[in-house]
Amino acid sequence: MALKINGSLGDIFVDSNVIARIAGAVANQCYGVVGMASRNKKDGFVNLLKPDAMTKGIKVDAADGGIVVELHIIVEYGVTINVICQSIVNNVKYKLEHVTGLQVNKVVVNVEGVRVDE
Repeated sequence: MALKINGSLGDIFVDSNVIARIAGAVANQCYGVVGMASRNKKDGFVNLLKPDAMTKGIKVDAADGGIVVELHIIVEYGVTINVICQSIVNNVKYKLEHVTGLQVNKVVVNVEGVRVDE
């Protein structure tokens, strides 16, 4: 799915995978984020995605003249989940609006799991 931006010199189409890659890169840089997650529909298990497949854990939709980004993440044990999620929402929204020029209506963060290092 491509999102359309109307400019004074013409139209610009931005593929949703580009937006998902930007959002994933920004979210992975936030403190406490282990990586993006994917839920197996058959078993219900959550898998940590490799960096080259991180867009599978991100959904981008167009709505009301802007975009809605839904992220599925795994966080590190011992960090405050609320703070991590607020940081992701603010950083992803700012970076996407700054880089693409699209209005971000909503950023939804789903915490699918917690990684415990022993």
